[in-house]
Formats: sequence, structure tokens, C-alpha cells
Amino acid sequence: MATYQNRSIVLSKRPEGEIQDGDLSLVSNDMPALKDGEILIKTLWLSLDPYMRPRMNDMKGYMDPVAIGGVMTGESVGRIVESKSDKYAVGDIVTSYSGWQEYHIVPDSQEMMYKVNADGVPLQAYLGVAGMPGRTGYLGLVNVGKPKAGETVVVAAASGPVGTVVGQTAKQLGCRIVGIAGGEEKCRYVVDELGFDDCINYKEGDLSEQLKAACPDGIDVYFENVGGDVTKAVAPLMNAGSRAPICGYVSAYNATNMGEVETPFHILGALPEPPEHRFFLVTEWQDQHAEITQLLADRVKSGELKYQETIAEGLENAVEAFKGMLKGKNFGKQLVHIAD
Repeated sequence: MATYQNRSIVLSKRPEGEIQDGDLSLVSNDMPALKDGEILIKTLWLSLDPYMRPRMNDMKGYMDPVAIGGVMTGESVGRIVESKSDKYAVGDIVTSYSGWQEYHIVPDSQEMMYKVNADGVPLQAYLGVAGMPGRTGYLGLVNVGKPKAGETVVVAAASGPVGTVVGQTAKQLGCRIVGIAGGEEKCRYVVDELGFDDCINYKEGDLSEQLKAACPDGIDVYFENVGGDVTKAVAPLMNAGSRAPICGYVSAYNATNMGEVETPFHILGALPEPPEHRFFLVTEWQDQHAEITQLLADRVKSGELKYQETIAEGLENAVEAFKGMLKGKNFGKQLVHIAD
């Protein structure tokens, strides 16, 4: 039986505001022998997502915080290299919540672990537009946003994996889709490649005025990813009967005191006629996991669903990639390539 040396990134101390040196540490350990019913998974690709930042804080949310000394939470695509399970064989490819590490051992009954039959779709897409972010965008838009043909849909972080799926899905449903992104290159890509009707560069000019010009008939659906100044610019343009699925608000994730943050709930709720708005989790539709994953993967394979990726090489570069992603330095889905 081979001995596997694992490297992982653990939470050494809770960040105060932006992540600093020493908050996260790279550690090594030998993997123990498998017990009956367990599998050993080698990580190939690691997903970096904004939700991981609030998990570093010592505060209750919709998920428990990462423990001090605990491996940073995260989903990965991996290959099974050893198995003492009847359900999984060596060579099987799976998505699982491994955390930021090169190997992990799980029981074959592990929840939220799924076999992947890539069939011509790049494996890392199952962490992006055909994975949790893609399902989040698709299901949040369709089930909470409820867009109708002819309506105007606005999505912030438009070039990221969630915004990418929201925009392309809304377009298929016959909507006018306006994106908000940081930088000319991202905006050009969103319009020219993804087929959005317009995209506003929030780093340039008056965001409120640009939005008014791009949405002459107001906004019917606002898919919330960012919060802060973006939400403040969107809010006055929300039409009567509009809807706002709230996926997250990354602009506040480095705040030193989340209790003092003016959230999208405050901003939208203060309107004279607040839109129908609520926070949602993709796990609300966990029973549709296989169906929606397949739908999105088929669209990737056909070329119908386009996307961008930013790839960091090696676990040792995950922390800097994560810090950059929280500041919008990535273009598209932020991934870490661990192994082939």
C-alpha cells in the first residue's frame, strides 16, 4: 500500500478585514491507511469561491465557520487512487468538498459527492459553469428571479461563473440582459462573446447614470452577487413587481465587522416599493443536482454556454489567487490546478 504525503492549507487565525500573511498556512502530513468503506481521492482541480471568505470569520451563518487549524473549505474534482468501497473504483472521477488539500479520505456514504462522467467536457467546468456556481446562477435566476421574455435582467460580476450562466440563460429566455463588471476587457467579453445586450464598467464613470442609460425601461430582475455601491445604483431603477435573487455580496466579505455592513436587504428593503427579494442557497434544489449539472454540461459541450477561467498552478499559490479573486483580479472562474 503506497504512502501518500498530503499538503493542505489550514486556517491559522481569523482574518481582520483583508487576509494577511499568517492567516492561512500550508502544512504537510502522511495520509493514514484506509478503513473499510473509505476511499482516497487525489485532488486534480480546486475551486475558489467568494463564500469561503465569510467561513473564515467566527460568526454563525448558513454554514459553520472553518475551525482554527481546520482545512479551508472548498469543492474539488478528484480521482480515486485507493478504494475500500463497493461503490467507487480506483480511477473514478468525483466532485466533493475536499477542502484546500491534495488528498483526502472520505467514507463512501459522504454527502455532496458525485461521480463525474465528463464525456468531452473539461473536468474543471464541473467546478464552474457546469458545477455549483453554474447551478447557483441557473436555479436562482429561474426559481427566484422568474424572468419573463421582454423583461430587463441585470447581473453584477457578469464575467464570473455565476453571472455568465445568469446572463446566457436570461438571453435564452428572451430577456434584455445587462451586466456589470470591472474593466473594459471583461465588459467587452460579456457583450461580444456571451451575447449580453450591454455591460457597464463599474470602475469608470457614474454607475447610476450608466445604468439608467442601459435600462431605459427599468429593471425587472436584479441578480445580486456584489452588494454595496452596485446595489445602491440598481435599487432606484427596480420596477414595480421586480424580483431580486440574493446570491451573495462579495463587496462586504473583507469587512472587519459584518454586523455594520449595509447589506442588499437594507438597501432593497428601504425602497418605497421593495422588490420581491430573498437570499437563496443552491442546496434548496439539491434534488435537481444531476439534472441541472447535465443540462449545463451539455450546453458547454455544444459550445452554447461560454465561459472564462483564471488558473493558478499548485496549492502553494491558492492563497494569493483567493485574495486576488476577492478584489476582482480574476477573469471568469478562479481555479487552482493541483494535478493532471
